[in-house]
Amino acid sequence: MNKWKCIFSLSLAIVLMGCEEETAVEQVEAPVVEEKQEETGKPQQEIEQEPVIVELVDPSTSEVIHTIKPTELEFETDRVSYQQTIEKLARNLARGTEDLEGYDRRMVLDRLDDKGNIVKGSPLILLRERVLVERILAASVEGGKVELPIDIIESDYDPEDVPYLDEVVVATYTTYFNPAETGRNKNIELSALAINNVIIGSGDYFSFNTVVGPRDEASGYQPAPEIVNKELVMGIGGGVCQTSSTLFNAVDQLPVNYVERHHHSLDIGYVPKGRDATVSYGGLDFRFQNTSEVPFLIKTIYNKNSLTIEFRTSQKHSRAL
Repeated sequence: MNKWKCIFSLSLAIVLMGCEEETAVEQVEAPVVEEKQEETGKPQQEIEQEPVIVELVDPSTSEVIHTIKPTELEFETDRVSYQQTIEKLARNLARGTEDLEGYDRRMVLDRLDDKGNIVKGSPLILLRERVLVERILAASVEGGKVELPIDIIESDYDPEDVPYLDEVVVATYTTYFNPAETGRNKNIELSALAINNVIIGSGDYFSFNTVVGPRDEASGYQPAPEIVNKELVMGIGGGVCQTSSTLFNAVDQLPVNYVERHHHSLDIGYVPKGRDATVSYGGLDFRFQNTSEVPFLIKTIYNKNSLTIEFRTSQKHSRAL
């Protein structure tokens, strides 16, 4: 019996020694995990990700003009509300607000001076709002830079054609006025002079308010009767609508697309009913686009009791109408 007790005791000792060695090996690995946690300060699964940021870049200056943080604008929780916010941002960037000047610019058309030289205007500038919204939504997942999609459209005509643009009258219209109304007639004369010798290339946009500019005393305009809310009242620049209405009846004989046109609230007499185009600087405008492939030159002829507006082009181009 003593012999077997010794053998059992020896075996138990060996087993226990083996367990202690295995336990010791397992305990050696534990500090390694603790060291990794100490290096980061947090367990790896708790490390916070950097917030997503979208930066809008002006392509002409390469400068960041606006920063968007999608998470703060409910990108992950309310996509509909987020898209509406981005659409409003795009609209404000394009068209401007009371405190922010927009990127959009109307085309200022080229014209001829008294010697027949070209006086350069400025191109049409458009920020494509829908494209910008799509780019921002795509970038809102992972962040990044988004370049503003801006189109710059120059007037489309060949300068070599300019000396010949007055060869053929392709459209004309005349209205009449009372020569005794000196203030009103002066306003007609000034506004007619402002659109004289303006070149309208193929695809170009014409804006009466942009071409003529402000109708104020500083520009030489005088008090005269004008229609406001179905009443005749005195105002600086009264009579300018006769110029814009005469222009409409002339250009209506050509292939154009009307962008903006408004009627007077009362019959005006110098054009048939419904054939007018009322304007107000800073408000109502008369705008159209030349949808033909022919460039035009506007000529205005002011007399003591009439205004004639002609659209002219070269003999070569007139055959394409």
